[in-house]
Amino acid sequence: MRAQFVMSEIGVGLRRNLTMTFAVIISVALSLALFGGSLLMREQVSRMKGYWYDKANVSIYLCNKQDAEEAGGANKPDSAEARAAGVATCSKGAVTAEQKQQIESELKQMDLVKSVAYESADEAFKHYQEQYGHTALASSITPDQMQESFRVKLKNPEKYKVITTAFAGRDGIHTVDDQRKEIDDLFRILNYLNYAALGIMMVMLIVALLLIVNTVRVSAFSRRRETGIMRLVGASSFYIQVPFIMEAAVAGLIGAVFACLMLASGQYFVIDHGVGLRDKIQLIDFMGWGSVLGKLPYVLFIGLLMPSMAAFIALRKYLKV
Repeated sequence: MRAQFVMSEIGVGLRRNLTMTFAVIISVALSLALFGGSLLMREQVSRMKGYWYDKANVSIYLCNKQDAEEAGGANKPDSAEARAAGVATCSKGAVTAEQKQQIESELKQMDLVKSVAYESADEAFKHYQEQYGHTALASSITPDQMQESFRVKLKNPEKYKVITTAFAGRDGIHTVDDQRKEIDDLFRILNYLNYAALGIMMVMLIVALLLIVNTVRVSAFSRRRETGIMRLVGASSFYIQVPFIMEAAVAGLIGAVFACLMLASGQYFVIDHGVGLRDKIQLIDFMGWGSVLGKLPYVLFIGLLMPSMAAFIALRKYLKV
């Protein structure tokens, strides 16, 4: 097989169907950019989960005098549902020194617990003033209204329910609060966005495949005389099909290159420079160039393989050799 002939046929085919080739390139570029973006978003969500879950603590808030007064001697709920929900009872009065010591001792003995930090009411009041001192409500809060607490860091944050089950509803404990639950909603929204991007990507891939099949069909029809002559002189099926497959592969590869440029531009102009989200939102551990560059080979491979396979399958129907 002469490479020069194949390359000339590829050039002829691309020029002859220029508008459809351009549509294929754009469709492939957009679909693969969404594909790469979905992979990056999934990795970013996993990265954020690891970052935030590691910082998330389980807070055990203890009863103070005001909590005991508000409880008004109400009976403590005995159901497992009430304990699991962390219902505040405090019906037997404020937490005692013995109860605090017992709670801290049990926490430190648990293999699941990585560290335990005690926060007094005065320390809680100081932290509250630092965060909300500028609000009108802050002026009406006094130190005796603040609750003492234990801040528990877990070796595996996903097992926070073990702490909730063990301590919620006990005497002297107001509530057991897991910060992980507060960020789960954010990750759920990010996952939904990722699924939406995957859905749009699938639609764009289908559009690109249909355009590739249609382009191959039109190209095969416009060159039916040449293929007929090649068949009469004894050319093999593979020899006749190669230019059509290569046309689709070249168009797909060009689209994949544009997709890679879009992903790299997003990292440079949105994350690192330009918009500069990395500097503006320091609470998020954004991915680096290593993650982006690691996804580009997959984009290029799919951009080359997908059109080639679509063209090969289309030729079996539209090009009888």
